[in-house]
Amino acid sequence: MKHSAAEILREYGPFPGVDDVAGVTYDGQRVWFAAGDTLKALDPESGKTQRSIDVAAHAGTAFDGRHLFQIAEDRIQKIDPDTGRVLATIPAPGGGGDSGLAWAEGTLWVGQYRERKIHQVDPETGAILRTIESKRFVTGVTWVDGELWHGTWEGDESDVRRIDPQTGEVLERLDMPAGVGVSGLESDGGDRFFCGGGKSGKVRAVRRPR
Repeated sequence: MKHSAAEILREYGPFPGVDDVAGVTYDGQRVWFAAGDTLKALDPESGKTQRSIDVAAHAGTAFDGRHLFQIAEDRIQKIDPDTGRVLATIPAPGGGGDSGLAWAEGTLWVGQYRERKIHQVDPETGAILRTIESKRFVTGVTWVDGELWHGTWEGDESDVRRIDPQTGEVLERLDMPAGVGVSGLESDGGDRFFCGGGKSGKVRAVRRPR
């Protein structure tokens, strides 16, 4: 297993009126992050928030190229980013214990925090298609270039790790500095991960190793 310290490229926030950053996703231009009662869009170049949608946003966030998906308590809501309307709702596999959310291969991938699992879910019905076991509490989840990464956060220790999608074996680990946690996780498709910072109210960009 490769093991190194996470390289934090940039910190964003804290943001006015935001006490907690949960899920994060990237639409190709903006980083969307879940802030409790709102979903906010951040410009990663200027560091300013550009939009805010009033919708319950308690955990993971994902983007499928057209729509946002957001975990709200025990369900996953599909949202039109232009209008902010909730278009559809499916049950979340963890019934409220859900954490990270990602879009890949035409399906949703949902982290289960305390169960240490990641479920692949049918975006139309919420049916669980397969389950991957992890060794740690799972926070954010992201796929990039066929690699599955997830955030972990237990006590003061947090890292971003790449796992084998078949076996759950840890292949690579990036340790965050002490006291710096990862709630949500999303790749920009290149050499950055965007990480939600939980109660710090921040979003951080971390270098993705190649």
